[in-house]
Amino acid sequence: MRVEALDGVARVTLDRPDRRNALDLAAMELLGERVSELAARVDVRCIVLTGAGGAFCAGADLAEHGAGIEQGQPKAMMVAVARAISAILNAPQPVLAVVDGAAVGVGMSLAIACDMVLASERSYFLLPFTGIGLIPDGGVTASVASSTGRARAMRMALRQERMSAAEAFDAGLIAHLCGNEKLADTAAAWARDLTAAPQQAVARTKVLINRHTLGDLAAVMDREAAEQLVLLASEDYREGVAAFLERRPPRFGRSR
Repeated sequence: MRVEALDGVARVTLDRPDRRNALDLAAMELLGERVSELAARVDVRCIVLTGAGGAFCAGADLAEHGAGIEQGQPKAMMVAVARAISAILNAPQPVLAVVDGAAVGVGMSLAIACDMVLASERSYFLLPFTGIGLIPDGGVTASVASSTGRARAMRMALRQERMSAAEAFDAGLIAHLCGNEKLADTAAAWARDLTAAPQQAVARTKVLINRHTLGDLAAVMDREAAEQLVLLASEDYREGVAAFLERRPPRFGRSR
């Protein structure tokens, strides 16, 4: 993970391109720490979250999940995700997600938690949680539904439908769509504009809009965590992760 701050703009880059920036537990914990640190700095007036190597974030690292089920790593990951999402939402500065390529699973949760999402035309958004026997988390059960509406959120979550950047823009999920080659310049221009804005007004506007559209997202994440803990102990989850790692269709049980 790289963190750079210049002229009021702090840039946090997820930097595991060999894993399409999938986050293991240590990286997720570090992300929450870095965003919290930047949020406390008076010289930082805008935070940009992006990914290296042609992807935003492919989600949680399932190789680690599969290896760490017995050690409780998935539960620790949920705690780390909640802290990272809360750090983004509670930062007084505007937080921009700059998405180029995949925003999948918790990667999508992180992107949508940001105040605005800028995406290239080749980007896409996907909630594949049910494919491994889990529910969407990171507050995304509320954040996506509040942006796109209940029907589209259900389609994305239950059918695991991949949403292109153009579809995401039309659905109100992202703030701006631009050509692949223009993304970096557009993001830089937006960030510069935001550093010139009155920071108290920006911070209070962010709080009000989030409160009216997301409600108590901390309570949402608590409910997600309670449900997820049940599923993390299920045979369906073990089968889902095994099938993913073995590159085969899962064979889920029929019990409820």
